[in-house]
Amino acid sequence: MSIGKFDSLLLLSFGGPEGPDDVMPFLRNVTKGRGVPDERLAIVAEQYALFGGKSPINDLNRDLLESINEELAARGYDIPTFLGNRNWYPFLSDAVERLQSEGYKSTVCLVTSAFSSYSGCRQYHEDLQVACSGVSKPPEIQRVRVFWNHPDFLGAAAELLSESRVKANLSEHTPVLHTAHSLPISMAANSDYEAQLNEAARIVNDLAGMKGPCEVVFQSRSGPPSVPWLEPSIDTRLQELAADDISQVLVHPLGFIADHMEVLFDLDTQASGIAEEYGIKMVRTPTVGTHPRFVAMMIDLIEEAAGLREVRPSLGSMGPRPDTCFLDCCPAPSRPGR
Repeated sequence: MSIGKFDSLLLLSFGGPEGPDDVMPFLRNVTKGRGVPDERLAIVAEQYALFGGKSPINDLNRDLLESINEELAARGYDIPTFLGNRNWYPFLSDAVERLQSEGYKSTVCLVTSAFSSYSGCRQYHEDLQVACSGVSKPPEIQRVRVFWNHPDFLGAAAELLSESRVKANLSEHTPVLHTAHSLPISMAANSDYEAQLNEAARIVNDLAGMKGPCEVVFQSRSGPPSVPWLEPSIDTRLQELAADDISQVLVHPLGFIADHMEVLFDLDTQASGIAEEYGIKMVRTPTVGTHPRFVAMMIDLIEEAAGLREVRPSLGSMGPRPDTCFLDCCPAPSRPGR
C-alpha cells in the first residue's frame, strides 16, 4: 500500500568512502569548486586511514533504511526505498535515474540532517533539482520538514543522554556540551541554525532531567583560518572547563543523527584525547541512529507530508517548519570573488 500519493521513498544523505581507494576521490567531490589542493585533502584522508579508509555513514544509512522498512511494514505500507548521496556512491543522480526507469511517479524524501542551514537543508533541495534535471521524466520528489524540534527526535536524544549519564554513574548536575558541526559565520547568519541548536539543547537537557549547565559547542570546522566559523570549539571549551576544575562532562552530538566520521574522529578520538590530557572524564552519548522513536518519527513525517496527519507536533517556541522551504530560506553565503 502506498502512503497517500507517495509510491516510493528516497533517503538522501552526504555519503562517504567505502574503502581506502575511495577517500581522495570522495574528498575531491566534497570540496569541488573550492580550490582545495590535494595536499590539504591528504591531511583529512589520514583521519579516514585510522578507520581502515572507510566511513561508517553508508552502513549506518543502510541500517536506518532497514529500520524504516520495518516500521513501514508494521503500519501496513509497502513502498520501495532508495538511498542517494551527495558526494559518493550511490549518488543521488543514480537514485533518481532508477526511480524514473522503474516508473515511480511520486517520491517522498527523507534527509539525514535535522537542522536548518545552507549545507544541511537548502543545498539538498538544490541537489534534488540538479538530479531531476538530468533525466527526462523524473518523479515528483517532496521532502519532509526539517525535524530539529520534533518531540520524538528530541525525546530520543534525551533518553540516550539520560541513559549515558546513569550508565557512567554521573550526577544530574554534570555539565553537558551539545556539539554540532561548525559553519562559516557568513553561512550561519543566513539561517536559524544557531537559534535552533540553542533551543534544542535546552529542551533535551530538560527532558533528560539534567540540572547542571548546558551549552552548544562546535566541531569539525575546515577551511582557512582567515574565515571565521562558529565558536567555541569543543576542544577549546574542554580546556577552559579543565581550568575551572571541572572533572566530568557529558558530550552529546546534538547536530548529528548517526555515529559517522565527525563523531568517531572529532569526538571519540580528538576531543576525548584532549579531555584525557586535561584530566576530564568525558562521556559521549550515542546519536539517535535507529532509536525506535526516531524511526517512528520518520514515518510520521511522511504521513504528514502525505496529508494523513492533521497535527504537526513540535517543542519549543519556533513551531514546526513547512514541508516546502521558503524561496529565500538558508541562502548560500557569498564567497570572495563571486
